[in-house]
Amino acid sequence: MEKFFKALCRKKPNDDDGSHSKLARVLTLLDLTGLGVGSTLGLGAYVLAGSVAYEQAGPGVVVSFVIAAVAAAIAGLCYAEFAARVPKAGSAYIYTYITIGEFAAFTIGWNLMLEYIIGTASVARGLSGYIDALIDHRMEKTLQSIMEFRVSFLGKHPDIFSFFVVLTITALLAYGVKESTVLNNIFTGVNLMVIVVVLISVGTKVNPDNWNIKPEDIPEGVKGGVGGFMPYGLAGVMAGAAKCFYGYVGFDCIATTGEEARNPSRNIPLAIIFSLLIIFLSYFGVATVLTMALPYYNQDPKAPFPNLFDWLGWQEIKWIVSIGAIFSLCTNSLGAMFPLPRVLYAMSSDGILFKKLRKVHPVTKTPILATVISGIVSGTMALLFDLHQLIDMMSIGTLLAYTIVALSVLVLRYDENTNFRTSVPIQDKSVIVKQLFNLNIAKTPNALSSKIVKISLLLYALVTCTVSAILVNGQDYLSAQYPLNLTILTILAMAILILFLVIACQPTEETKITFRVPLVPFVPMLSILVNIYLMFQLDANTWISFSLWLLVGFVIYFTYGIRHSALGSGSQTLSESQLENPFCMVGLEKA
Repeated sequence: MEKFFKALCRKKPNDDDGSHSKLARVLTLLDLTGLGVGSTLGLGAYVLAGSVAYEQAGPGVVVSFVIAAVAAAIAGLCYAEFAARVPKAGSAYIYTYITIGEFAAFTIGWNLMLEYIIGTASVARGLSGYIDALIDHRMEKTLQSIMEFRVSFLGKHPDIFSFFVVLTITALLAYGVKESTVLNNIFTGVNLMVIVVVLISVGTKVNPDNWNIKPEDIPEGVKGGVGGFMPYGLAGVMAGAAKCFYGYVGFDCIATTGEEARNPSRNIPLAIIFSLLIIFLSYFGVATVLTMALPYYNQDPKAPFPNLFDWLGWQEIKWIVSIGAIFSLCTNSLGAMFPLPRVLYAMSSDGILFKKLRKVHPVTKTPILATVISGIVSGTMALLFDLHQLIDMMSIGTLLAYTIVALSVLVLRYDENTNFRTSVPIQDKSVIVKQLFNLNIAKTPNALSSKIVKISLLLYALVTCTVSAILVNGQDYLSAQYPLNLTILTILAMAILILFLVIACQPTEETKITFRVPLVPFVPMLSILVNIYLMFQLDANTWISFSLWLLVGFVIYFTYGIRHSALGSGSQTLSESQLENPFCMVGLEKA
C-alpha cells in the first residue's frame, strides 16, 4: 500500500528546459499575445456586457468586469511565474506534476481536456448559430425537418456546419503551428478593429444619465431594480463578477506553448500579462459605452449590440459588428482547440496516457495524432450535443486548474530544493513551534519550513472550502439572528489569517527567473480563495457531471497510466526523497 501511495505522489524532476523538444519553436511574443487574446476575447465582448447589465448588475457591470479582471490577473500572475520556471508544453498539468505529484497532475490534465473539448465544441456551435441567425435560421429549419433529435440531452438536430468548422480548424492546426497562428493574428486584429469601431461609434451616443436612472423613471412592468448605478445592489455586482470571470477564461492556453515559443521563460509571462490587459480594456470599454448609450433595462441579454444598433437605426454598423463577431468566434475556435493536443502530447510523453498520442509529424512538427483525435471528439460533441448545460463544466475544470497552479507556486517558493529534498525527523517539539513563526530567523528554506508550508496550505484549502460553502449556501443565516453561524464564520476567518501569517513567516527560495509573482504568499492565497468560492457557485448538476468525467479519467489512469508512467518504468531516476509529499500523504514517509 505504501508503494501504491508513493506512485501516486511521484514527481517529475524540473531539470528539463525544453531544449530537447521535438516541437518547432516558432512562436514570437506577438504570436503568443494574439493567441491569448484570440482564445479569450470572443462573444464575451459582444454578449456578456449586455447580459450581465440586464440580469445582474445594471451599469455596475463595469465594476463587475474590474473585479473579474483582478481575479483573472491574479491567476495570470501565477501562470506567468510557472511559465518562467518550466518552459515546457502542458500548462497546469506539467506544473502540478513537478510540485504536487503524478495523480494530481493527471487529474488536472484530464480537467484541462474537458475544458478545451467543451470550449471548442461550444464556440463552433456558437459560430454556427450566429451565422444561421443572419440567414433567418435556414440551416436550423432544414436540418430539423430532415433529422430531428428527440432525446433530452442532445441538440434538436445534428449541427453539421459546426462539425465541419471543427474539422477545418483541426486540419489547420495539424498543418503547422506557425501557419495557424498567423491566421489567428489576422482574425484577432480584425476583431480588435471592430471593437474600436464599436467604442468610437457608440461613444458618440453615450448619455451619463443612464448611469443614474431614478426609480420613478423606470417604466412600469420592466425589471429595473431600484435604479442608479447599482440597481440590484452590491450582491448583483458580485454575482455579475462571477459571470464576467468566465469571459477571461482562455488566456491559460498561452502556457501550453512552452516547447513552441521562442524564449518561453520571457515571452510567455509577458504574453499572459499583455493579453489580459488588452482583454480587460476591451471589456471595460464595451460595457461602458453600451450601458451609457442604452438604459440597462432595455438591453437584449442575448444580442445586445444588434439590439442597440436597431434602436439607433444603424444597420451598416450592425453588419460590421456581426462580421466582427464571426471573426472573433473563428479565433475563439482556434484558440480553444490549440492547447488540447499539447496537453495530450505532454501526458502521453510522460506515459500516463496512451503513448501513441505523443507522435510528432516529421514535416509539420505538430502532434498529429493528438490533434486529429482532439478534432474528432470536439467535432462530434458539436455535431450532437446541446452544450448549454455543459458550459459550467468547462468553468469548473478551469477554476480547479487555476487553484492548483496557485498552490504549486507557493510550494516551489517555500521548497527546500526543487529537484532534491531530504526528510529530517524532528524530535524536539520546541523546534517546530519556533519554526511556525520563524523565530530562529532562518534565511533559506529547510525541510521543516517546507513541510510547515505544505501542511498549512492543505489546511488553508480545507478551511477555504468550508467558508465558501457557508457563504454560498448559508447567506440567509448570516445575521444577528443566528449568532452561532457568525461565530463559526469568524473563527474560520481567524484560522485563515493565522495560516497566512504562518506561511508568510517562512523563508523563501530566491532563484533568479524572468518573472516572479509579487506579494507572495498573499497573491496566490487570494487566487485560491477566489477560485474555490467561484467553484462553489456552480450548481449540483455541474458537480455530478464533473464527477462522472473524473471517474472515466481515473479508470484510464489506474488501468493504464500508473503502470506505464515514465517515472514508474525507471526511464527517469527518482530518489525516495522525491516521492515524499505531504500534499498526498502527510506522514507517509518511513519512521
